[in-house]
Amino acid sequence: MYRENIVSELLEWIEHNLDQPLTLDTIAAKSGYSKWHLQRLFKSFTGYRLGTYTRERRLTMAAQELRGTSFSVLRIAEKYQFDSQQTFTRTFKKHFNMTPAVYRRSEDQSNYGFCPPYVLELEPPQPVSAPATVSVAPSVANKETVAMKEGLGRTLYCQNASWPQWLPGSFMGEGRSAKSEVSSKT
Repeated sequence: MYRENIVSELLEWIEHNLDQPLTLDTIAAKSGYSKWHLQRLFKSFTGYRLGTYTRERRLTMAAQELRGTSFSVLRIAEKYQFDSQQTFTRTFKKHFNMTPAVYRRSEDQSNYGFCPPYVLELEPPQPVSAPATVSVAPSVANKETVAMKEGLGRTLYCQNASWPQWLPGSFMGEGRSAKSEVSSKT
């Protein structure tokens, strides 16, 4: 659960910092893990490589800005940390099968190629189960051993009803009586 929380917090942090320079070293420093371990951990929970996820999220945000704003392609490329407009155009075309300018003018409003933010489905904490109920057998006069039944189907033994002292071996389900304990020690 601890690792899931770290990956979940990291996903949220990445989402809020897509317009900042995010290198693998920066993300690893934020997480506290080595970059190699972080990549394995991230992929095991999300199915994405860390760099691929970050790039696809940036491209998705850039595509939304291309359609929703009149900012220049260069300004959007710089905002999402691409080295140049040419690098952005080449990466965008490889991902969406069209250049940013064609994408902006196209009538097709599909979300093809979009990478939505990944959200980990964290399991809610499981309630602590109630301890096994133990019922004491009624005390019978002249009996040295009282049997106790646990909810798991085992019988545990104690010497007196007034002072429940567990006999060695009774936790292993051996169920020896007080007399057999005394006789085995002699």
